Amino acid sequence: MINIDRLALEFKNLVSIESPSKKEGKIAYYIANIFDALGYKCLFDRSAENTGSEVGNLIIKIPGTISTSPLFLGAHLDTVGPYENPKIIFENGIFKSDGRTILGADDKSAIAILIEITKILKETKMPHPPLDLIFTTCEEIGLLGAKYLDINLIDAREGFILDSENPTEVIIGAPSSYQFKLKVKGKSAHAGLEPEKGINAIHIISKIIAELPIGRIDKETTMNIGIISGGKFVNIVPEKALAEGEIRSHNDEKLENLKSSIQKQAEKIISSYPFKLNDLPKAEVDFDKVYQAFYIPPEDSICQLVKKAGEKLGLKISFKRKEGASDANVFNEKGLKCLILGTGMQKVHTTEEYIALKDMVITAELVLEIIKMKNEFSK
Repeated sequence: MINIDRLALEFKNLVSIESPSKKEGKIAYYIANIFDALGYKCLFDRSAENTGSEVGNLIIKIPGTISTSPLFLGAHLDTVGPYENPKIIFENGIFKSDGRTILGADDKSAIAILIEITKILKETKMPHPPLDLIFTTCEEIGLLGAKYLDINLIDAREGFILDSENPTEVIIGAPSSYQFKLKVKGKSAHAGLEPEKGINAIHIISKIIAELPIGRIDKETTMNIGIISGGKFVNIVPEKALAEGEIRSHNDEKLENLKSSIQKQAEKIISSYPFKLNDLPKAEVDFDKVYQAFYIPPEDSICQLVKKAGEKLGLKISFKRKEGASDANVFNEKGLKCLILGTGMQKVHTTEEYIALKDMVITAELVLEIIKMKNEFSK
């Protein structure tokens, strides 16, 4: 039922449109024009006032032809870089770029799939529930579009985000995350003439970091220091130093313990510093929550829906947790229950990114079967 040539052409059209975060206007209006021509209502929310994007999130309202609860399907509009003047190659069933840019399968493979499915529903008049298609902005820079989504425009309360790799692996959980900034203030002095009058902030922050757990802490939890900065000249004792990092866990209690450990380690090193000068040195840790964890057990009806749909197609569906975040983290926190489906995208966020057309077809068939079976699981 999937029109493979049409799906491939639409994907190629989409990845040829540059759409970095905050500059999603061109692709958003391209998509809106497609759905408008199909006769569906297209809405833009006011999230751009907060995200800084050229446009708000795009919501497509597709009326149902059967009386059952609605379903939402989502994808994000933006890509990472490099993205300028992409040249797309299609060989042996594989899409890739020429190596200068990303491909953009993350997440335009999902957009192409949703467009193809909608066209099939229109052409075949297949019975289906009401559908909300949600295309978010600024996903790649902090899930901003999802965070500022106007959920009053969304009728559905459960659905799927298409934003992962393997089409037969369904993501049912993802971690919470905090980013943090560790700031140390010391005192500057001439490093050669009077170093004893200075307090080396870089030395202090190094001691703090040296005793922190870094990397994989356990099967649920990770921590990373990604940026360190400080000092101005090699002959001046550095007055300030900054370390930036992140912590992730599927267990919120473990995250709180990690936050406490970082704070206590900073306090320990400062308190043990051999001398004080005008209440210096000082250390301060600021935490910023980026997203909230979610977990939907395999026994839940939405998991059983996708499992049964997969069985109908002869697919062996597996349920996994993922270490990265997506719009699904935000949607679940907002009360919009959802899972993450894969489209076949591989090596995303690199210039080696690629996707097999056959995997996109598998996902399209799976989503179409989910839509068909939704009525059964709503009874």
